[in-house]
Amino acid sequence: MPIYFYSTRGEYGCFSNFSRHGFELDELWWMTSEHYFQAQKFAARDRAWFDKIHSARTPKEAAKMGRSREHPLREDWEKVKDEIMHRAVLCKFQTHEDIREILLETGDELIVENAPGDYYWGCGKDGSGKNKLGEILMAVREILRKE
Repeated sequence: MPIYFYSTRGEYGCFSNFSRHGFELDELWWMTSEHYFQAQKFAARDRAWFDKIHSARTPKEAAKMGRSREHPLREDWEKVKDEIMHRAVLCKFQTHEDIREILLETGDELIVENAPGDYYWGCGKDGSGKNKLGEILMAVREILRKE
């Protein structure tokens, strides 16, 4: 049976990038994987905006700031965004044993971000989305099994 998640609530809420499971990556402490992901869009081109996203009070605020197009995105964003998400998710689950166990206990089940408005990271409203976040979670699960 596929495992669906979206919000930070419920048994699989820790799969959300908004879950409050901080980690250290690139010599900084990140409150959430959402903070890390959104800030990376501006790392090389607008360090002041990067720093503001890093210190955003909530993941929702970090997401909103990261979606702003008033600041220049890194030129290679479309090429590197999947790897950046993978790094953040892996670090998050390596840092927190409790959520690592939740992910490992999913066995070989399909993991799906049930995000109705997101056809890239989630499955979209009609299920036709790419589910990239779900794919990354399953790839991280495989890495954690070998550690």
